[in-house]
Amino acid sequence: MFVRLTLVLAAIAALLALYFWAALSWSFSSGERAGWVQKLSHKGWICKTWEGELSLISMPGASPEKFTFTIWNEDVAERVNKVMGKRVALHYEEKVGLPGSCFGETRYYVTGVTVSEEIPLAPGIIVPTPQPQPAPVAPAASK
Repeated sequence: MFVRLTLVLAAIAALLALYFWAALSWSFSSGERAGWVQKLSHKGWICKTWEGELSLISMPGASPEKFTFTIWNEDVAERVNKVMGKRVALHYEEKVGLPGSCFGETRYYVTGVTVSEEIPLAPGIIVPTPQPQPAPVAPAASK
């Protein structure tokens, strides 16, 4: 009786482990979203994840749409934090079937970030972002 119960519990544990492995390694979809990161915070009671918000603007004058996302990787979170306020493209993977909020508050997990040097206003109209100019160097004082 004890052996049978142990085998059943081991089989259930193996099935659960297989399910989580499949849910974490398989992506339902992947893609990129471009906009401005307006929020990034480290949240959670026990399982801490980075939760953020990207403001998407499709046309000038249109109301912005928000794309909420989760980041697991600390290096990616640091890179996203450094480019806040700049127009970026976030590469994400959508994961489905992960239970609870321990894996993050959203289904969209950011895996990379790219800073966009140009801002498209309309088809064929692109405004380049100004590059920062180096600070002038003061001449050395002579004695």
